[in-house]
Amino acid sequence: MFLNTIQASSGSRKKAKRVGRGIGSTLGKTSGRGHKGQKSRSGGFHKVGFEGGQMPLQRRLPKVGFNSRTKKFTAEVRLSEIESMTATTIDLKSLIDENIVPIFTKSAKIILSGKIEKAVTVVGIKVTAGAAQLITAVGGKVEV
Repeated sequence: MFLNTIQASSGSRKKAKRVGRGIGSTLGKTSGRGHKGQKSRSGGFHKVGFEGGQMPLQRRLPKVGFNSRTKKFTAEVRLSEIESMTATTIDLKSLIDENIVPIFTKSAKIILSGKIEKAVTVVGIKVTAGAAQLITAVGGKVEV
């Protein structure tokens, strides 16, 4: 193989469209732009999303994004926070009473963070698999 014999593989480089080369080329006269109108003229373009003066779709839709509407009412509870509690039966009311979650919390979930060494009974609160394993290992119970 020599440097002067290297070629691009066939089909990898597309031939340039040669416009304005006569009637027989199929791209003569108007050069594939059609007749009249904004797109037929040089510099004839418009903004991305422009809809001819109609209010564009991206401005018609509400700005909601990824702000969760339920985030305010859900809370995560660490195992280390449960360890510091005085109650042995843990439900949403006991978490609110001990100021671990805000008053307006409607659902909570216990996550595996920290250690727990006392046996507790969890009632009506979601628990991750790892946290449930640690709670039962210490002699506690998880009731759904």
